[in-house]
Amino acid sequence: MAAANHIKGQGMNVLIPVDGSPCSNAALAFMAVRPFKDAHRPQIDLLNVQRPLPPRAGRAVGADWARSWYEAESRKVLKPAALTLQQGGLDPAWYARVGDPAVEISEWADRHPVDLIVMGSHGHTALKGLIFGSVTQKVLAYSTVPVLALRTQKAPSRATLRVGIALDGGEYGTAASDYVLEHRPLWGPRPVVTLIHVRPPKHGGSLPRHESTLVPTVDEAEVARVEDAAFEQVLAPVRQKFEQAQFAVQEQRIVGQAGHAIADFARTAGLDILVMGSHGRGSLTAAVLGSVAWRTAATCATPLLLIRKITSAPTAD
Repeated sequence: MAAANHIKGQGMNVLIPVDGSPCSNAALAFMAVRPFKDAHRPQIDLLNVQRPLPPRAGRAVGADWARSWYEAESRKVLKPAALTLQQGGLDPAWYARVGDPAVEISEWADRHPVDLIVMGSHGHTALKGLIFGSVTQKVLAYSTVPVLALRTQKAPSRATLRVGIALDGGEYGTAASDYVLEHRPLWGPRPVVTLIHVRPPKHGGSLPRHESTLVPTVDEAEVARVEDAAFEQVLAPVRQKFEQAQFAVQEQRIVGQAGHAIADFARTAGLDILVMGSHGRGSLTAAVLGSVAWRTAATCATPLLLIRKITSAPTAD
């Protein structure tokens, strides 16, 4: 297969695993329509992984026949994938491997200077424990490279993207916002960024013990002032960075349960991409993403870009 030049330039290094499925084709379509200028054109590696033949079948047909079969099957997927990107003005390199797809994808990303993995990924329900599909789920567990998972067969096609960034007031939100700033060409010429921060609802006051007991009144203006200050503490530093970088910036302040609220907003606002920072600890459970990212992913069909932050001990998202 073709060899790639992995010299780091202004453009991103992007890995796209391909298997010929509709969701995989959506990942190709997403990159093919991005309006990259020549100076920011990414280096793209296409990777197809064939699962090995059962040992008995492999011995029966022989190593040479098996090798030819693997190459032929990979070429059926890689050749049209490369053509899709070439029609978008990109010049991908393409490679074939044999093995466990998630392991091969993760090892490739870790061995090369990959800035982003773009994967088409069907989604299961959270109750099944696989919110992305087994291969993407394992890649998230095995690798720390940012992953953009496209959950439907239709990729965002507009030149300028509407990008939502979930902020938590800590390192995960910082990682997400910094990634968007660093890789601006991916979002188009005039991206619109919406900063999203969700605060849990505050419950105050007490119920009267007797009919004559007065319930303390709540100073709604003071509550609003406190809430506004809390939102500003999280949003203001990030807003300033994006305004300095001349992004169009919007904000969404939400009081509610973070995971579901973020997913609902992404859907109703018509976001093209939702970006989240998330911890991971190499497990195939919700701990791979963290509770907020897991709940968001479980209920959100919006393409989801996860920026991994590895922690050594379980923490809240």
